Amino acid sequence: MTDAGHRLESKLGFDRIRTLIADRCSTDYAAQRVAAEQFISDPSAIRRRLQLTDEMRLIVMFEESFPTNGYIDCLPFLTPLLKDGASIDLLSLGKLRTMLETLHKIAFFFRGIKDGIYPNLKRMAAPIAQFPDIQKRIDAILDRYGSVKDNASPELAAIRKSLKDKEGAISRRAAAILRQAQAEGLVDSDAGISIRDGKYLIPVPSGSKRKLDGFIYDESASGKTTFIEPAEVVSLGNEISELHFAEAREISRILREFSDFIRPQVPQLLDGAIFIGEVDFLLAKAQTALDFIAGMPVISEDGEMNLRKARHPLLEKALKKEGRSIMPLTVTLTPRKRILVISGPNAGGKSVCLKTVGLLQYMFQWGMLIPTSEASEMPVFDRIMLSIGDDQSIDNDLSTYSSFLSDMRETLAVADGRTLVLIDEFGSGTEPAAGGAIAEAILAELDGRGVYGVITTHYTNLKLYAANNDSGVTNGAMAFDTQHIAPLFKLEIGLPGNSFAFELARKMGLPETIVKDAEERAGEEYVGIERNLRRIAHNRKVLDERLQKIKHTDKTLESITDKYQKELLDIKQQKKDILDQAKREAADIVKDANKQVENTIRAIKEAQAEREQTKEARKELQGFVSALQDRKSREQKTRDEYIDRKLEQLGRRQEKERERKARREGRNGAPGTPEEQPAPPFRSGAFKVGEKVRIKDNGMVGEISKVSGKSVTLAIGSISSTVPAGRVERISSNEYKAAARQAPVLSYRTEDPGLRDRKLNFKMELDVRGERLTDALDIVTHYVDDALMLSVPSVRIIHGKGTGVLREEIQKYLRTIPGIASVRDEQIQFGGTGVTIVTFE
Repeated sequence: MTDAGHRLESKLGFDRIRTLIADRCSTDYAAQRVAAEQFISDPSAIRRRLQLTDEMRLIVMFEESFPTNGYIDCLPFLTPLLKDGASIDLLSLGKLRTMLETLHKIAFFFRGIKDGIYPNLKRMAAPIAQFPDIQKRIDAILDRYGSVKDNASPELAAIRKSLKDKEGAISRRAAAILRQAQAEGLVDSDAGISIRDGKYLIPVPSGSKRKLDGFIYDESASGKTTFIEPAEVVSLGNEISELHFAEAREISRILREFSDFIRPQVPQLLDGAIFIGEVDFLLAKAQTALDFIAGMPVISEDGEMNLRKARHPLLEKALKKEGRSIMPLTVTLTPRKRILVISGPNAGGKSVCLKTVGLLQYMFQWGMLIPTSEASEMPVFDRIMLSIGDDQSIDNDLSTYSSFLSDMRETLAVADGRTLVLIDEFGSGTEPAAGGAIAEAILAELDGRGVYGVITTHYTNLKLYAANNDSGVTNGAMAFDTQHIAPLFKLEIGLPGNSFAFELARKMGLPETIVKDAEERAGEEYVGIERNLRRIAHNRKVLDERLQKIKHTDKTLESITDKYQKELLDIKQQKKDILDQAKREAADIVKDANKQVENTIRAIKEAQAEREQTKEARKELQGFVSALQDRKSREQKTRDEYIDRKLEQLGRRQEKERERKARREGRNGAPGTPEEQPAPPFRSGAFKVGEKVRIKDNGMVGEISKVSGKSVTLAIGSISSTVPAGRVERISSNEYKAAARQAPVLSYRTEDPGLRDRKLNFKMELDVRGERLTDALDIVTHYVDDALMLSVPSVRIIHGKGTGVLREEIQKYLRTIPGIASVRDEQIQFGGTGVTIVTFE
């Protein structure tokens, strides 16, 4: 990018937008894409950038199954693999697995999406290959925690078996030497084997240290105890070291073999790594757009700019921190009125309006969603020319006005109908009459060339030029509360603004005699123009209030009309339903009555019209009629109660709706102010190998090399550290680089004596016989924590046989602890089920 481009972005504030987006990138590739992406003038390319970002915004908002983590930088280690002989390392192998898993999740997501939904992203993902054979090969080498499996090769399995046997032998031999030294009185009876830096040490009173054959390793802080590594154990330790070297050589051979296996597919893997970076780039843009509450505008086909409810994202963010809201702007430029001249009082928002238009136009042509209504229309320009602020330079011998003229020279050299010109305080910095004349001449030239622009000024001659209907320039004013002498930060297009210089002078307490004298010196013509501008602005405000009231009344009447129309339709439908129901009931009544009459006639005939039986039949018929009347009365009462109940429910619903509306208006604040939305987290989900994280309590940063249950292992420079997953948080690529640059150089420091003694006094065997279950579990927990801290290969826990409950619960608990490779019973000759052997990863 040229110096002029950097200057333009800095003046508009887009450099800060770039930083905000880059800070959300997980990969270096995405951060570099943010830095490299340029302002473009091709409408189809702009549309594609916007559509990709908007589709990703919708995915982040609504699709929980789309992966938002697992985006790893793989290009640095994949590119060298193109050359024969290059080999992948263990951490990079874990990163490659994370990348392939993320590719698979993305492909699976788009396979499950119907055609027409997220079409641009789906087309972008379609050509990316999947690598099931490589994933299968990696799974054969690495376990789920990222460590090399024992069965990754037969040779490795044999080496590790020998290692376990040797480590068991060295533990047993050290225990035997300890028992012998205790029997000879060289070591206290309650002493145990300590381990430090992988060495098995026996604590011996300093007075007897020369009686035990071995090498002095350390002594306690008090000097009373010396820690000796027995000579027999040293030779066994050497054998273990040789096996570790053999293990490392075998792992290197496995990695070389794997590298040769994937080498033919490295070009496709590089395409996949680039795709991962592109998706990470789009995710960063989408999440930033959600922070801004931004949307995708319409690309104008007729050269019209129509920004609706536009908000300056950086200003809005700053105001939110202060608990204030921003006033959205509506700006319209058309091919007939292309240049907007904004006037008004100082600190009234003129410059903010100009910068908002410039920044949103730049964001739009960079491919970023903008904080406006999605009904906004944006034209495409070939260039944006900006003159704003004080660019005076002692080195170049430029004054403020000279700098302005230099900007105008550069603008006039390229300005045409595809140029957006932004000029703040047009013509200021020199003698007003000459400055105003030069400014008007430049404005006329820009107007004649068909340039689009937003210009702020205080010059009356420029306001008069814009008032000419034959020009392509229109006036705009920043609204001002004349009663309270305060800016309203609202743009009104069509009228020139008033500087309110005399009113502000009075408000600030300048003596009235001086203000009166100033008005007389300004001349009746100037004061008259300002007075007429105020009158026009006042009349415009009154007219707007009346129009708003009329619109509100029309809306209310329309709402009432719709309500009554709906109620009328409901009543008609209810009437029809009642009549239909009545007809059905009447038919049933007639049918029942006919049956009853027929039965009565038949009874009379069969009784040969005997008087008593006839009376009885008539009485039964009258009883039936009375029952019908009672039934009809009850049904009418039920229907009335139903209607009353429905009316009551309708009233309650309307009341709730009014309350809900009132709460919503109270929460949203002033009309046009966007509702506060919490910023989405950087990225969420389970941690993956290769991701960049920060330790919360000390700020150190590193890459995850292993994920083990509830803990993660971090590569911090050349040091590996295992910490609980809850102590770390994801960070962006930029945050990682910044923290790494600021990381202090660690100097040598002495070890805390208490911690040093704790390490020296650690015993390879724990006895919990006779303890209650809860107490035993608590003791085992602290013991295992110490063992993990000291990187002990294995320990023995003696719990006795008894009923087996203690053994079962301890082993069950141990299997839930991250970092433990295996839990098994001791061999029969060394205690069997009464002892548990714990082996650490």
